[in-house]
Amino acid sequence: MNPKSLETLLAELGGSVTVTGDGKVSVPDEKKLRGAAIDTMAKKAVFGDSGQKAAARWLLWEVGQVLGVYPASIHELYTARGRGEVPVNFTVPAINLRAMAYDSARAVFRAALPRRVGALIFEIARSEISYTDQRPAEYFSVVMAAAIKEGYRGPLFVQGDHFQVNAKKFKTAPEAEVQAVSDLADEAIRAGFYNIDIDTSTLVDLSQPTVDEQQRNNYEVCANLTAFIREREPEGITISVGGEIGEIGEKNSDETELRAYMDGYYRSLPKGMIGLSKISIQTGTTHGGVPLPDGTLAQVKIDFNVIKELSRVARKVYGMAGAVQHGASTLPDEAFNQFVQNEAAEVHLATGFQNIVYDHEAMPKELRERIYEYIKTAHANEKKEGQTEEQFIYKMRKKGLGPFKADLWGLAEDVRGAIRTSLEEKFGFLFDQLNVGNTIELAIRYAPHIKIHKSLADYTGKDAVEEDTSELAD
Repeated sequence: MNPKSLETLLAELGGSVTVTGDGKVSVPDEKKLRGAAIDTMAKKAVFGDSGQKAAARWLLWEVGQVLGVYPASIHELYTARGRGEVPVNFTVPAINLRAMAYDSARAVFRAALPRRVGALIFEIARSEISYTDQRPAEYFSVVMAAAIKEGYRGPLFVQGDHFQVNAKKFKTAPEAEVQAVSDLADEAIRAGFYNIDIDTSTLVDLSQPTVDEQQRNNYEVCANLTAFIREREPEGITISVGGEIGEIGEKNSDETELRAYMDGYYRSLPKGMIGLSKISIQTGTTHGGVPLPDGTLAQVKIDFNVIKELSRVARKVYGMAGAVQHGASTLPDEAFNQFVQNEAAEVHLATGFQNIVYDHEAMPKELRERIYEYIKTAHANEKKEGQTEEQFIYKMRKKGLGPFKADLWGLAEDVRGAIRTSLEEKFGFLFDQLNVGNTIELAIRYAPHIKIHKSLADYTGKDAVEEDTSELAD
């Protein structure tokens, strides 16, 4: 990295952050930092040249260490829940920020701070990394910048969501496909993702005669990836690893599958190695919802009894936090408290926030139409037979977020402010329904600040090459 990149960035920060000759960072003026300075750091971490990105990302990490905003694993909190030390009267929201990540993350913290929310996860899936153009180091840096901007203190639980093995690629080249997921996990851990959900549920083979054989590839590959992750944990950190037994959108999970998967997983895991903190199941949802011909969403029926039953087995038999629900952000408002009542450990939320951005009255019509025209041209071959244009646009508009990332970040402040306000209201509603208020002390107790310092050299490599993730779930 060009040393001048850091010098130039520090000059732009106007003395709010300083760095000594031996690389020690200090924050002499936090108020000034939280003004335009942190906005500058966030933008350079995303849109700067290679030197500017490296300087901004390193500085954001180190400033977080100074201020007490730090990457953390939710593993200890989850296993404490499995032991009965932590009540099951809240469900942790795991939030995927696809669009306007900095403004969206700011809205999360603005909703979380007055409610004293600490049990909160930011995440991004393998597929989303591709189509939103957000590699792990960028995503973590943006979340960190938003936390500093809004004055948050405490752990940042940042998660790799659906680090998924592609079934077709696994069938023809299993080692290469598992290596691709391993490489992504390694990249994510180095970026500060200390929570990783391994999704090998795509490898379940229901044609096999026994449940164990149906789940074998699922649990064996997950165990191998768990061992890979454990070998790369920072000192003092136990990364939270999640598994999955039911591919979202397929048949509902049951206890027999859960036990077969978990028993096989622990047989496959190296003796004495720490295993999973949670388990994702299928209960009736579909990622992004099911659009009707007019573009509105079909009502979804979730079997909440499955959540309660499998959460109890997960806790009492295997010491995990419980079951995880995917694909929930487009559910009706009255559904969310049901996750708490039925003891869900975690719920994943993504498309609903994307919808707020796209459909907001403040969103410039011209930009939205440009994105839609791009979708209709660039992804025309992905339109399914019988789909209306409204259904096609709804399902595919997520793929306009990466190509138009700069346009969305560059919207006028009054536009972004209006969208932030709507997002903040939605996040606040969800935090209330999921009962995660007053969990900041709990989060800090089970994820205390373990100081991890980095050097500029850790950020000088290029971002990973984008891969084709078109067939992955999101």
